[in-house]
Amino acid sequence: MSAAGSLVDAVRSAVGEGSVSVVPGFGPVSVEVPAASWTTALQAARDAGATYADFLTAWDELEAGLVVVAHISTPDAADHVLLRTRVPSDDPVLATSIGIYRGLAWHERETHDLFGVRFSGHEPLEPLLVAPSLGLHPLRKDVVLASRAARPWPGEKEPGAESAPARRGGRRRTAPLGVPDGWVQEDA
Repeated sequence: MSAAGSLVDAVRSAVGEGSVSVVPGFGPVSVEVPAASWTTALQAARDAGATYADFLTAWDELEAGLVVVAHISTPDAADHVLLRTRVPSDDPVLATSIGIYRGLAWHERETHDLFGVRFSGHEPLEPLLVAPSLGLHPLRKDVVLASRAARPWPGEKEPGAESAPARRGGRRRTAPLGVPDGWVQEDA
């Protein structure tokens, strides 16, 4: 049995067989656990030999919530797993992992900054990239990137045309990707 199999088995025995789902993929195996079992699963994997963690981030699945994922491996990187969990978008709170993997402190700060996930026990979560006065987390899908609406978008002109087509009789102006309807003003 490979160490990855033993890592999965260790997480299953610590969290409970029915609470863990294993998702095969092209790279390492993904092990999904409930948010309440996040630190338990991390500790079980560490105790099973995965003493190295080099990555933690999130992605937004809109109504389904935010998925937080950490890459953990054995020191020689021969065996590794992606441990992931889901937190609700409206209250994204997860227990910190820095008591188990100290090297994930910076990653937690970045994930908080870009997605708004609060890691309880990791205080203060100092911002790295986004000014707190903006009050937004730019990698969430519900955040409108206003610069896309303010600048001319290359997709508004016909391919091969030197300038934007005339609005009268031409095609309807389309909004740039990621900009909701109504944010782009039509020319008078």
